[in-house]
Amino acid sequence: MLKLETEIEGKRAYFGDVYKTFRSNGYTLCGNWEYDRAKFDMVLCREEGETIYIRIPFSVVDGELDSPNAYLEFRTPYVIKHVVNTGLDWDENSLLTTTGFNQFQEPVDKDGNITDKSRWEAAGEEEVQEVVNSLELQVS
Repeated sequence: MLKLETEIEGKRAYFGDVYKTFRSNGYTLCGNWEYDRAKFDMVLCREEGETIYIRIPFSVVDGELDSPNAYLEFRTPYVIKHVVNTGLDWDENSLLTTTGFNQFQEPVDKDGNITDKSRWEAAGEEEVQEVVNSLELQVS
């Protein structure tokens, strides 16, 4: 995991105001969210069974995440690499793996070794800055 130095950390906004902007910039709301915290994810690179993600975590300081009025505070973004098995997986999802990649399988390594760290730090920081430039965020 590579922590990023960006302007978003500590900034606050309403979920309803930022969700569409994150989506239009290629981010998704991480599927394992809680009502008081979550992450926006974006794929920076996908090659074979390795995927490098940028993650922008946030906490809900007022309200619950399923509401557009939930007030968020962004935490330190980071880059992470997942490594998955690209072979066939003969289980209940075998049909999904016939292409050699099952997007729903558990990563073999959730925090794989990232080579060329400065490249991915720069790419991650640039992506976060693009989102910051298109959002109206408040300093906490």
